[in-house]
Amino acid sequence: MQHLRSSQQTFDFWQDHSRNYLEMAFRHDRHERLQNPDGYGKRTGECGDTIEIFLVVRAGRIQTVAFDTDGCMHTTACANTVAELAAGRRVKTAWEITPEAVAEFLKTLPADHFHCAELAVGALYLALASLKSPAAI
Repeated sequence: MQHLRSSQQTFDFWQDHSRNYLEMAFRHDRHERLQNPDGYGKRTGECGDTIEIFLVVRAGRIQTVAFDTDGCMHTTACANTVAELAAGRRVKTAWEITPEAVAEFLKTLPADHFHCAELAVGALYLALASLKSPAAI
């Protein structure tokens, strides 16, 4: 599967994407809707993609992160990366996850899809903000 860049250079999807990007784009074990999560956030981007983030928190630490999306492969990669970066963290430090950190982790997220990282992090922030239980925070 090859695509042509505007500079007429050949782009080989499998060879030119980082291992992290490929793993996050095709990983499906966190792609699920959790019933009764401790935290929930949903964002829809201008592109029309939607990400929902579900959090399970125990003693101030994020135990489980799941997501659902109807978006493109880049959106899935970003949602998976947010889940990867947030799982196991204390709630207070999960607020430090940024779209830039997502793009840095993926290494090969196309610049014109940075909005996917912003969308995923925005859904995480909404999920963190929705935490109600003092024990969860």
